[in-house]
Amino acid sequence: LFAIAERLMGGSRMNVVCADGKARLARIPGRMKRRARVRAGDLLIVVPWDIQNDKADVVYRYTKTQSRILSRRNLLPENLDVF
Repeated sequence: LFAIAERLMGGSRMNVVCADGKARLARIPGRMKRRARVRAGDLLIVVPWDIQNDKADVVYRYTKTQSRILSRRNLLPENLDVF
């Protein structure tokens, strides 16, 4: 599920706005925390939790160049296309 990082909360957590229109609290797993820095405004792929649908895990972070390419090819949903 595509999402945009809205606000970093600290403690490897952040508020994200997802493609389905919901705002979720996303968690950055340790294997990704050391490899990729996530900032506000980044395009992400998140996986919502099965038990609590208002929380999610971050799976991948797109770079600014990759985000622009996806936007030009019209692969992003309309409500997330801010690039």
